[in-house]
Amino acid sequence: MIKQFIQKLGVMNVIMLLVVLSIIIVSEVMFLSGNKLEAIFIAFWAPTILGFMNYLKYKK
Repeated sequence: MIKQFIQKLGVMNVIMLLVVLSIIIVSEVMFLSGNKLEAIFIAFWAPTILGFMNYLKYKK
């Protein structure tokens, strides 16, 4: 099941999605620990990376 998911999306896209997920987790941990401004700044990276992935996908 996981192997089919990776083949369908592609290895690089799966890696980028894992990076985005880790950014969201780090941001949540920072927010809950009291570093609210830094957490918000880091949280903006996730949609930026996803937007960049979309740009590269449809650039052809």
